[in-house]
Amino acid sequence: MNYTYILKCRDNSLYTGWTNDIDKRLKAHNDGKGAKYTKSRRPVELIYYEKYETKEEAMKREYAIKHMTRRAKEELLRNGRAEKGTK
Repeated sequence: MNYTYILKCRDNSLYTGWTNDIDKRLKAHNDGKGAKYTKSRRPVELIYYEKYETKEEAMKREYAIKHMTRRAKEELLRNGRAEKGTK
């Protein structure tokens, strides 16, 4: 399974990524070994994720979410079409 996910950072910013192991990736972010963006904004919290069959689908969705406005992302979090919350 592949996932597109949104993290809430310590500074209340949002970070979007994709992975095939959501628990391992969240740990990497919180250990400072994830994305450069989240390294200085720890701890991070998983607040939303969507499941996909393929890596390509997850990456395509990540790209789409990253190009959304903050307002659109907040709307997605409120009314998400897939699974929300921590795993």
